[in-house]
Amino acid sequence: MKKIIALVAVAGAVLFFVKRSRSTKADADLWREATAPTD
Repeated sequence: MKKIIALVAVAGAVLFFVKRSRSTKADADLWREATAPTD
């Protein structure tokens, strides 16, 4: 039982960090687009 709980906790943490890093990348891309010079 403890192994299952540990696996679920690890999977949740991994998903959380992947989601966070993706949203950070998207924010950086948006900022780059917004601040790019318009020619």
